[in-house]
Amino acid sequence: MTPTRRQLLAAGAAALAPVPVAALPTAAPADLGIDPRRLQHAYDRLDEWTRGPTAPVPGGAILVGRHGKTLAPRVFGRQGPEPDAGPIRADGLFLMASITKPVVYMAAMILVERGKLNLTDPVTRYVPEFAAHGKGAVLVSHLFTHTSGLPDMPPGNAELRRKHADLKAFYAAAAKETALLFPPGTNVSYQSCGTIVVADIVERLSGMPVAEFVKREIFDPLGMASTRLGLGGLDRDRVVRVQLQDYMVGSDFHWNTPYWQNLGAPWGGMFSTPADFAVVLHLLLSGGAVGGVRLLSPASVRMLTTNRLDDYPDLPEPLRRTQPWGLGWRLNHPGTPGSWSDLLGRDVFGHTGATGTMTWADPRTGGFAVLLTNALREKQPWRLVHLSNAVAAAFV
Repeated sequence: MTPTRRQLLAAGAAALAPVPVAALPTAAPADLGIDPRRLQHAYDRLDEWTRGPTAPVPGGAILVGRHGKTLAPRVFGRQGPEPDAGPIRADGLFLMASITKPVVYMAAMILVERGKLNLTDPVTRYVPEFAAHGKGAVLVSHLFTHTSGLPDMPPGNAELRRKHADLKAFYAAAAKETALLFPPGTNVSYQSCGTIVVADIVERLSGMPVAEFVKREIFDPLGMASTRLGLGGLDRDRVVRVQLQDYMVGSDFHWNTPYWQNLGAPWGGMFSTPADFAVVLHLLLSGGAVGGVRLLSPASVRMLTTNRLDDYPDLPEPLRRTQPWGLGWRLNHPGTPGSWSDLLGRDVFGHTGATGTMTWADPRTGGFAVLLTNALREKQPWRLVHLSNAVAAAFV
């Protein structure tokens, strides 16, 4: 039977569709300009901290790479904080926490590139109800750079979780119930509300749930088969269980519950592996394309990963200089308690997460690191910095 015109067009489109990227290839340290003796200090520290049932860090993983190749990931410790938890799985899924945020902002930049979203528009153009409580002056870009003046979470955050609220309830609370802490563009205050609103915008403009959009537009093209916003069908037995914040203990909504794992919170609900997330870092270091797949334009990558605080004329100079932010990706804050490493410069971009996670990429060396644990970062943030120092010192 002769194929129809529609069948021919579909076949042509399939032939032109990008082939998903495979995991980055592994290489020996010498091939990547990495000193294995120096890097061993990072492995030794995490091994030391994860030994025994009362170890301060239950478990973790380290992956280091450069120029599109990685060393084999190393895992340490236990699959969860319970004293009798089994050894951490080589295919363990880590709750990335706030490292979710820049991925959602990357999704929004895809819509910018497609002519559907303007960063310099008022948020109210896309979410009219956001005007409540005098928020009309907030621009979309303020949501990306933590300069909007929004609080960290909507009022009633804990109550929403207790009720097992869906994302629509969080979107509504962020738009209608929040009031600004300061005029937009005049200060920097890290907050999750901005990401909640951006996820709402992504859903409205794409016509699909944000979890589906990031899977279709980011994870699938990059071959990230072990990464989802929410578990999204991944094997729950692979999840690396995390230590809990005090208000979560004894609840049925904490990070290790089915509710949270399936919610797909765009501000902190992504699961991934070290090898998967290394692809994102390499993509950005490569100007938005990897393995024949172009996900973002070089222009978008520059905006995402360079200091955008200079774009706000009313922002105090000390903040612009010492607490730089790109569009969703944070830049290192050397000389401040928020620094990721004493050896990384201000142009290094990345993010951290409350569950004990840190990722960064260095445009000058082409190096990147994925440092994942299941120990609360707020209690001992210095541990990740120690690991990061040892990793950064290994690039020669």
